[in-house]
Amino acid sequence: MGRWMKPEVYPLLAAMTFVASMCVFQLTRNLLGNPDVNKTRRSMPVWDNREEGEKYVEHGLRKFLRTRPPEIMPTINHFFSEDK
Repeated sequence: MGRWMKPEVYPLLAAMTFVASMCVFQLTRNLLGNPDVNKTRRSMPVWDNREEGEKYVEHGLRKFLRTRPPEIMPTINHFFSEDK
C-alpha cells in the first residue's frame, strides 16, 4: 500500500470495511424493498398486504442466521464452558 499503511492497521481496516458493507446492505435493502419507500404505493396511505410485509421481514440473511447456533465465538465459548 503506502508508507502510512502498517500491518497493525489491517484488523481495523477489516472491521471498518465490514461495518460499511453492512450499512450499504441495509440502506440498499430499505431503498429497494421497503414498502414505505416505494413510490408506486405512496398514493395509498394504508397498505394491507401481509404477504409483502412477511417477504420484507423474512429476508435471506435472517433465514440463514436462523439455522446457525446463537454463538459469536463458539470455540472460545466451548473452551471456557468445559469442565476441567
